[in-house]
Amino acid sequence: MNPLAAQRSFAAYGASHWIVLIVLAVGVLVLAVLGSRYRGTPAVRTVGRVLALVLVAFHVPILVYDLSPARFDIEHSLPFQISDLAWMAAAYALWSQRHWAYALTYYWGLTLVPQALITPALEGPEALSIDFVSFWGQHLLVVWAAVYLTWWAGMRPTWRGFAIAAAVTVAWGLAMLAFNEAAGTNYLFVSRRPDNPSLLDLMGEWPWYLGVELVVGLGAWALLTWPWTRSATHRSATSS
Repeated sequence: MNPLAAQRSFAAYGASHWIVLIVLAVGVLVLAVLGSRYRGTPAVRTVGRVLALVLVAFHVPILVYDLSPARFDIEHSLPFQISDLAWMAAAYALWSQRHWAYALTYYWGLTLVPQALITPALEGPEALSIDFVSFWGQHLLVVWAAVYLTWWAGMRPTWRGFAIAAAVTVAWGLAMLAFNEAAGTNYLFVSRRPDNPSLLDLMGEWPWYLGVELVVGLGAWALLTWPWTRSATHRSATSS
């Protein structure tokens, strides 16, 4: 292999990875700070719908390209990953502010999507290839959408939203187990662990890591729900 080509290949925690993580953090900080200023104003719905259109405009051309005959690969092209579902839920939540869509965006965007940012399953050139832009854009936009809906739109996780997100995630995981078995794929990494290092390496072999992942994931979601619901309960008790 050409050494120069190898240097241009993406490497976890290389320069391009750190740049993306910094961009993510700056975007989250800016959205959170501005949210306190604009929450409750007419601008919230307008900006939310603009962001929804940005998500659609970014993802749909890439999805069409991935599904084109020259590009199609049944192992990677189908929009079956959680990150694929997450951007669709995020776009709908930004446009409609429906709570079920917000719940999916919140829980997926703040737990499952960041796993891909921390341990990216990404191969190929380090910067500005379509795979690079697609991968990082898809994940960053969902995280930012979750932050926007929470800090700008003032939407909050609830235990009902927790139950909806858990049910949808488990149901989709079971569907992907069946699909993977039939198609020889590994969507959601429910049929085997990814080849790249990931948190699943700490959870045992298949199928045991699926149970561990479920318990850990639901525990993390509960921790992301409890402070908000506790605050709401406290405010209600104080005002009564």
